[in-house]
Amino acid sequence: MKSFLPTRFIVERDPTRCIQCNVCVTQCSFKVHYFDEDDHTVKAHEDNCVGCHRCVVFCPTNALTIRRNPLEYRTNANWRPEVIEDILKQAESGGMLLTGMGDDKNHTIYWDHLLLNASQVTNPSIDPLREPMELSTYLGRKPDRLTFDEAGILTTTLAPQVKLETPIMFAAMSYGAVSLNVQLSLARAATELGTLWNTGEGGLHPSLARYGPNTTVQVASGRYGVNPEYLRSARIIEIKIGQGAKPGIGGHLPGEKVTDEVSKTRMIPIGTDALSPAPHHDIYSIEDLRQLIYAIKEVTNYEKPVSVKIAAVHNVAAIASGMVRAGADIIVVDGLRGATGAAPKAIRDSVGIPLELALASVDTRLREEGIRNQASVVASGGLRCSGDVAKAIALGADAVYIGTAALIALGCHVCQQCYTGKCNWGICTSDPVLTKRINPEIGAQRVINLVRGWSLEIMDMLGGMGVNAIESLRGNRLHLRGVGLSDTELEILGVRMAGR
Repeated sequence: MKSFLPTRFIVERDPTRCIQCNVCVTQCSFKVHYFDEDDHTVKAHEDNCVGCHRCVVFCPTNALTIRRNPLEYRTNANWRPEVIEDILKQAESGGMLLTGMGDDKNHTIYWDHLLLNASQVTNPSIDPLREPMELSTYLGRKPDRLTFDEAGILTTTLAPQVKLETPIMFAAMSYGAVSLNVQLSLARAATELGTLWNTGEGGLHPSLARYGPNTTVQVASGRYGVNPEYLRSARIIEIKIGQGAKPGIGGHLPGEKVTDEVSKTRMIPIGTDALSPAPHHDIYSIEDLRQLIYAIKEVTNYEKPVSVKIAAVHNVAAIASGMVRAGADIIVVDGLRGATGAAPKAIRDSVGIPLELALASVDTRLREEGIRNQASVVASGGLRCSGDVAKAIALGADAVYIGTAALIALGCHVCQQCYTGKCNWGICTSDPVLTKRINPEIGAQRVINLVRGWSLEIMDMLGGMGVNAIESLRGNRLHLRGVGLSDTELEILGVRMAGR
């Protein structure tokens, strides 16, 4: 059948620079570049190009340019080019359209409409280069009150606490969805930084067990790789109810990414699609969730906090309240810009709400009910820079997860082809040749550099606000002001308009 889809990208090759070295041919897993034996020149199948820029970066003579095809459709606000092309794809395939990464639609990014306060004369700023600045935070359930004996010794029994040296953790990215070298890079970086990385729902590869003190393991609906040893090896156990990229549905790892090692780790047959059920089949109520939390705490001897991750949806605040009362020590809220290795495009683009609104609603609800101290709150989904992190903490988060930002540090160019397993950067692939493109030592250092850079910027922002500890910023929305937002949006966020 002849495809009616236009070419998305144009590959431009400068013949005065191209030396026919074939680097682009060997670097492209999508078979865009090929060597024409007849005229002995490198040419391109432009239909295959996904715009990942691997060839551009590695071309030794800078002979390549990749640009979007400027093909213009008749102007129509309703029938936009993306809509037309999606219909053409489904007319040819008859199936769901899959995509990777997070929502890329032009929904309001509230981080860009929030500004942080700064100290001036009446409340002097603090210089983090010359004065102590505290970024460490503790995740876990806090007591309602502390009691001490006559000698001043604490007598209150504290729930397990996890200390983070920086309020930035690495989000759940499962083995199979990303390569083992990616997980190894994140595990090494987390250990060096004094923070945590997350296995996702794909189990824990044996080679990563030594990073247990800096590991969060997931218990998802598919229960891939879950056993008592897996739970006991971690610092935090996270029950994944939902994620921002695909609220209300289960996970999906295409069979072509399930290699021998992935199958052993996930405990599923080689080459089969790993389809997690939409619900946990033992959780249909808050009472059921309480039972699972209790079971996990029993098997881990009450030594580890239990986290529950949910997607940001319209009743997220009420759900979070129920989860805290069910015994969750940490609540993770994942907004609609949260990424994924594979999701139906319709779900990614149409379901869920922005993290900023959900986070503010959860923090407000837990405070109003007097239970905010009983669980830490982690914000996740599309955080792009240190400013986003600081604003998330001011809205009520104790810490944040970053996923896509960490992958970009490793080389990701957000081409959204994660589900194909052909990632040219060696990130979202199980191909043994492609995975070697991530060097764990170099990868870990790049991620470490990113988080250290963000941490330095956060300290500067705290100093500018006149506070010397991240704890002083948490939930302190007086440090925020809104710009270009409606009264309703400002009310939900709990933020005043700039100038007030």
